[in-house]
Amino acid sequence: MKVDLLVAEIGSTTTVINAFTGLNSPKPKFLGQGQGPTTVYQGDVTVGLEMALEQLAQSLGEEKVDYTQMFATSSAAGGLKMTVHGLVYDMTVKAAKEAALGAGAVIRDVTAGPLKEDDLQRIIDIGPNIVLLAGGVDYGEEEIVFENAKKLASLPLDLPFIYGGNIKLAPKVEKLFKEKGKTIVLIENVYPKIDELNIVPAREVIQQLFEEHITKGPGMEKIRQMVTGTIIPTPGAVMKGAIALSEEIEDLIVIDVGGATTDVHSVTDGSEELSRFLIAPEPREKRTVEGDLGVYINSENIINLVGKEKFAQNIGVDKEELKTLIKPIPTTAKEKKVSEELTKLAVETAINRHVGKLKVLYGPSGRYKIVEGKDLTVVKWIIGTGGALTRLERGREILEKGVKGKRVNIKGEPLLPGEKAKILIDRHYNMAVLGAMSVKYPKESVHLMRESLQV
Repeated sequence: MKVDLLVAEIGSTTTVINAFTGLNSPKPKFLGQGQGPTTVYQGDVTVGLEMALEQLAQSLGEEKVDYTQMFATSSAAGGLKMTVHGLVYDMTVKAAKEAALGAGAVIRDVTAGPLKEDDLQRIIDIGPNIVLLAGGVDYGEEEIVFENAKKLASLPLDLPFIYGGNIKLAPKVEKLFKEKGKTIVLIENVYPKIDELNIVPAREVIQQLFEEHITKGPGMEKIRQMVTGTIIPTPGAVMKGAIALSEEIEDLIVIDVGGATTDVHSVTDGSEELSRFLIAPEPREKRTVEGDLGVYINSENIINLVGKEKFAQNIGVDKEELKTLIKPIPTTAKEKKVSEELTKLAVETAINRHVGKLKVLYGPSGRYKIVEGKDLTVVKWIIGTGGALTRLERGREILEKGVKGKRVNIKGEPLLPGEKAKILIDRHYNMAVLGAMSVKYPKESVHLMRESLQV
């Protein structure tokens, strides 16, 4: 059997292959999935890909599955590790951080202002895949930004650097890095003017560099033997899928609950009424990643949000039994109940960290309002993806209770989606792979997303 396209999602532990056909017809078709272990640490990721292909063939009742094209997303070997360095935290640093997160990066360190010795040592210890330097609006601050460039160029690291700061400094920065024998990519300033974010060019370059890096990494060198098309970070693929889908069904958020992290992607400009109260610009496409909220690897962090004793009481078990019920793939009724409670807390915490707040303050001229962060009030669709939300029976209910409605607290009113927002579940669990597909097949990927989401 030959299919038009295979898209592989290469995770930290599992590799999943998704098969599609009919890409040149009005109704492309999702045929099925196969999975195998991720074998990047064994020195050859294609071993796991082949095992996933074998399972796919079995599920389709075929001896073998051949393909015309193969794309891939990857979060194997820790995904895309980046450090981000800017000038003012709420300005250039924030813009650079938004660009990196939107590209699907795992940000391991962020600095603002002059780089210190311990900052530089931390970068060396992290060993990032890419370093992003920003700072200064165009034709603004130069001295600190250039000093930071000098320090970064002197690091004993063989990796690509990106410069997305004051455009006036770009030629000097490029010359500096090249003289040091470093790879430097110049992009448009991520924060060219006060209150103006420009993160799309950075996002695209980061994903391009990721593809170049990942195909040279240990265990991934043979990836091009099988993958014919694009390779992008898995979270970046989810964002691409969200953006493509939003162009058809309007403002949305995607919540991806996994074993190690919980990611929230939102695509919305917020309401016009509240935009005048914003104290800092927010990107239309925003991703937050909660590295402490995973329903398996980081389950203990979630339990500690309420306390082990209370969590166990909510489930109806004792603390000792609770330890035995946390599984990567829950099968028994008790295991599923624990996973559902972990997912519920992960969703509530992650959305609370992602959403902006409306605050009422008092000053010399009296009472006034401000908005800090992302306004989700005009979001029409709340999409659940990831193993937990797509496989647990209560996934829809968890999103309904954890995301919608208003929760007022002393820190301000969270700007959450209203009651009219509709819940959708990624039934085929292929939001990321369809995001990767959207690079070349935008219409077909959206058609298949709508089919998976039943919208």
